Amino acid sequence: MSDSQLWDDVDAYFTGLLSPEDEPLRAALRDSDAEGLPHINVTPNQGKLLQLLARLQGARAILEIGTLGGYSTIWLARALPADGMLVSLEYDAHHADVARRNIARAGLDRVAEVRVGPALESLPGLADENPPPFDLVFIDADKVNNPHYVEWALRLTRTGSLIVLDNVVRGGGVADASSTDPSVRGTRAALELVAEHPRLEGTAIQTVGSKGYDGFALVRVVA
Repeated sequence: MSDSQLWDDVDAYFTGLLSPEDEPLRAALRDSDAEGLPHINVTPNQGKLLQLLARLQGARAILEIGTLGGYSTIWLARALPADGMLVSLEYDAHHADVARRNIARAGLDRVAEVRVGPALESLPGLADENPPPFDLVFIDADKVNNPHYVEWALRLTRTGSLIVLDNVVRGGGVADASSTDPSVRGTRAALELVAEHPRLEGTAIQTVGSKGYDGFALVRVVA
């Protein structure tokens, strides 16, 4: 048995036992696939992890940077109370339309909102609205701008908030200081920002699974 097959089998076992998908989640993936969205959504066990983190935070306000088809949005929004708020920022208008339909079918359109446009243009507008501090920020967008997203997350959160930065391993490329890959460079810059910033503490974890070799960073706002 190959390593990748073993990873798939273990993921299938964990998912079936601990994070089974219901029909709204399965439908979100089906519709995303039918609409031609890329297959880069989080896995079910990663979605469940995000949901558990939001619940551990006691989250009432969540910011997601990178919506895709709304699959991760559904996992996160289900952790919110009835009067909670989730704002998700999506660059692609077609992706946002698919996500809105998926979120509405899951019965979460009263707490989850998708905004369209480049996140670095949407974030200043969001800040101007003076929203309550976000308890959790999930960053899963273009990796080139990761350091900017972390900086904005810091502006929009509070002491004790959690920032989750996805896809930080870059196939192992993150360890290559000489890499010219813009996604690697952006990810390294974001991690270096976390390491150096006096208001942040964090760690990064490598993972294997049905999406291959990857990882994520967990960052806490400490002041």
